[in-house]
Amino acid sequence: MNWNITAGRPVYVQLIEQLELALVAGEFPPGSRIPPVRELAADAGVNPNTMQRALQELEGRGLLQAQRTAGRTVTADDAALRALRRRRAKALAEEFLHQMQALGMEESEIEALLRESAPPTQEKE
Repeated sequence: MNWNITAGRPVYVQLIEQLELALVAGEFPPGSRIPPVRELAADAGVNPNTMQRALQELEGRGLLQAQRTAGRTVTADDAALRALRRRRAKALAEEFLHQMQALGMEESEIEALLRESAPPTQEKE
């Protein structure tokens, strides 16, 4: 996993966001085991206590499950993962629209820009 921790925001919040992205992107498939806290912390270059805090938050959100002897696993609840993907996508869309409006763009201009920027769709035969 590629970690991107920057200054200015709480580290555990950034860890939560990046772990959520990994979950919705399928980097950790539903039901799969998450690497141990110390391993994740070493990979991210953070204190294990900080990583533990982030993982506990994801457990509290129902995205991870603690298994007594097997560590943590990703929830097998597809609905929870779909809801997470939708929330993340909505937040990105809102931020995009906010930035475009800050540039003075109207809704029609934003829509045209998106259409121009989208890759061509492949028609099924």
